[in-house]
Amino acid sequence: MTSSERIEGALEAAVARSGAAGAPPRLAAAIRHSVFSGGARVRPLLCLAVADACGDDTPELAEAAAAAIELLHCASLVHDDLPCFDNAATRRGKPSTHAAFGQPLAVLAGDALIVMAFETLAIAGAAAPLRLPTLMATMTWGVGMPSGIVAGQAWESEPFTPLEPYHRAKTGALFVAATMAGAVAAGEDPEPWVALGERLGAAYQVADDLLDALSNPEECGKPTGSDSFLRRPSAVAELGVKGAVARLESLVASAIEAVPECDGAEALRNLVWMQAKRLTPKQLARTAAA
Repeated sequence: MTSSERIEGALEAAVARSGAAGAPPRLAAAIRHSVFSGGARVRPLLCLAVADACGDDTPELAEAAAAAIELLHCASLVHDDLPCFDNAATRRGKPSTHAAFGQPLAVLAGDALIVMAFETLAIAGAAAPLRLPTLMATMTWGVGMPSGIVAGQAWESEPFTPLEPYHRAKTGALFVAATMAGAVAAGEDPEPWVALGERLGAAYQVADDLLDALSNPEECGKPTGSDSFLRRPSAVAELGVKGAVARLESLVASAIEAVPECDGAEALRNLVWMQAKRLTPKQLARTAAA
């Protein structure tokens, strides 16, 4: 079974539990729409890759950790798209959750996905109960206060938003949680994996800033130009396009260097490189080719 198949299976099991008999049908549909509307599953793939590199002696726990990471990510997207934040009508080339189901159900779907993430971990934790507290703490750090996704979204409501803390919280924290969770799920020390998550998360955010500045909604699958319109800090605004591209290349190189030496190091380096290629805005690639 491939890593993608393992992730989709774990996500399907979690979503199926939420839509069991007696569940409000429209909320169940909104949850399914939020999870299965597409997406590259970058964070859960990273989580499983680290678990594999660490031996993956408890695969059911690693799969649950990967699914939990993705459920938390999906929850953040649902909330981020709401009119009170980005007011985005599309996500991954499809209607955003609030556009398809209305704002009340979108708020509830995002909330439910957060709960589902920790439920998924709790159920699988029976396979290795001594690892569960650290795994739970890792996830809560990645999404909560003072430096997780919630903090990242909160920075957007401050009168001044410093670029690096904003990016570290909104994007980087969940990448760090993904690498650490993969190690913890496999019974290994998560600290050597922090730098990989930090650098890959930073690279992903710079790439997202470039996409927002250079792509179009059809190519990107979501509205573009939001950073400029909403006057949010971005790598492009601070460094310019050339500077942001240089920063992206530097971060990808440093992420590859940050992979600890282990049996799965080469596979992980290849995964980082493939994700870097995928993140390059098509308009930037066309300009470079010309």
